[in-house]
Amino acid sequence: MVSWDGHIVPFFVTVAIWFVATGLIAWADNRESTTFSRSLIVGSIAGIGGLGLILFASFSADVWAVYLAFIGALMVWGWHELSFLTGASAGPRRGLADPQLTGVARFRQAAATVMHHEVALALTALLLISLSWNVPNQIGATVFVLMFAMRLVSKINLFVGVPNSTSEMLPAHLAYLKTYFGPNRMTMLLAASIAGITGLSVWFAALALAAPVGSAEMVGASLLFTLSLLGVLEHLFLALPFRDGMLWGWALPKRNGPKPQPAVQLDKN
Repeated sequence: MVSWDGHIVPFFVTVAIWFVATGLIAWADNRESTTFSRSLIVGSIAGIGGLGLILFASFSADVWAVYLAFIGALMVWGWHELSFLTGASAGPRRGLADPQLTGVARFRQAAATVMHHEVALALTALLLISLSWNVPNQIGATVFVLMFAMRLVSKINLFVGVPNSTSEMLPAHLAYLKTYFGPNRMTMLLAASIAGITGLSVWFAALALAAPVGSAEMVGASLLFTLSLLGVLEHLFLALPFRDGMLWGWALPKRNGPKPQPAVQLDKN
């Protein structure tokens, strides 16, 4: 039986935070570079605060603690996303891809563009797992690891090639990353990724439906279900002709298009 408090509310909370947080990060990353240092300071404070929320909530298995740890994990994740998209922690390579490279050489070059960011994410995931190993509330670490895994899968898919590699939300200073995207094509990897994350969503849904009504287990599983469902949606965006600017256009700066050319006057003589 579907529960309002245990299923519906966690669903809308997750969607609302996902939508607003993604827009705010896109807004901050697409501003003038002179604002990046201030944004990083704010993001760092939020990230450290999020880590504190996870630690504080990890010792309680109540519903409020599940929500608190969930929000804390998203704050830590947002900190990492902000640092990557501002260019503060991307990778040692900051230039265009070499079009002559293929195979492993091309992969190594592409990995060098995001290496620092991926290492930071992996270390944070290990830190949260170690801190949450024997505590009653492990939702913070689980959320972060889930988002890390889904984001890593999406990056690999972009490298291999997807039908729709639109990247309107990618800031101008990271435009070189587009040269590392694979050709526009549908692959078995993308199909398997969508199927795998969908299966994970179904598993979380089953856990949420089987948990005691109104329990922390029900709320936690519902949050994870919605988060994985959003992961399926984001991977579907890679397969379908969808523009990310349609959802977050309000957060993106106005792009100045080419100035119209004056009409050519025909000589009537």
